[in-house]
Amino acid sequence: MEATVVKTGTEGKTWGGGNKPLKASYGKLMMWFFIVSDSLTFAGFLASYGMSRFKFIDAWPIADEVFTHFPFLHGVEAPMYYVALMTFILIFSSVTMVLAVDAGHRMKQKQVIFYMFLTIVGGFVFLGSQAWEWKTFIKGDYGAVETHGGQIIQFLNKDGKRVALGDFAAPYTGTRIAQEKGDGIWYNEDEEYLPSVSFEQVKAGFLANEDLLVRIPKKDENGKHIVLSREESIAKLVNDGNLVVEGANLRHNEYGHPLFADFFFFITGFHGFHVSIGVLLNCIVFFNVVLGTYERRGHYEMVEKVGLYWHFVDLVWVFVFTFFYLV
Repeated sequence: MEATVVKTGTEGKTWGGGNKPLKASYGKLMMWFFIVSDSLTFAGFLASYGMSRFKFIDAWPIADEVFTHFPFLHGVEAPMYYVALMTFILIFSSVTMVLAVDAGHRMKQKQVIFYMFLTIVGGFVFLGSQAWEWKTFIKGDYGAVETHGGQIIQFLNKDGKRVALGDFAAPYTGTRIAQEKGDGIWYNEDEEYLPSVSFEQVKAGFLANEDLLVRIPKKDENGKHIVLSREESIAKLVNDGNLVVEGANLRHNEYGHPLFADFFFFITGFHGFHVSIGVLLNCIVFFNVVLGTYERRGHYEMVEKVGLYWHFVDLVWVFVFTFFYLV
């Protein structure tokens, strides 16, 4: 069966909707198509995160206990403050982008330059903040012990405050050397790096300090991690303890379940990649504005197109922020 094509217009063209369907140019329309498709990608990632969190809810870290650092305020508990500041900076950069697009509609070159410069600065500050957050997350603060079953146990004093491993681990007078594959059957594949203290030091220091307790990933009816009694803590550490974990990577995570770190690195890294592309595009357009390219064209549509992309990465961060830090 042959398809029937209705020709319209005086020239017999099959498309009679004009050069700008939906009153949008080809470039803007393609940018919207990209945004819709990329939104589905992020939606799939966040849905996977939500399902994994629901499955391992007991072992999932609490954001207020993980993201507690603030630059230049060492030792000060500031849960979520820096992440909130990062979010504010990114949202504010979206506002300056709106002002740049509006100035472009009014053909105000100097205003476009000013607002796009603020947008670029906001993007660089956000990327730098995210890099610092990654570094802090990877480094860790307290350390923990991983059991033979992959469970993370953390250490608290009797006041319920976290205690760093280095604060109570027994001193070691010898020289510790990380094992390598060439060492034969005694090689432990989990020991890819040499932590600041060994498991034996942690165990000896814990047994010598009566004020220390163990907290396990399982949660009580109030949603708080269960703290074992002194006797239960000793039995848990001595019988199940396996290796020391400091910070987080793609295999081990001192904060809780390893999948939390996997999703954190992947999703925030994927979003950071989008922000990096957005900053690069903004820089290219910014220099074209300075050179007067769009003044000569008689319009600033390119500013509007990169503005659509920038609003998209800002909106995606709102969802990432909600999933990882607030829920």
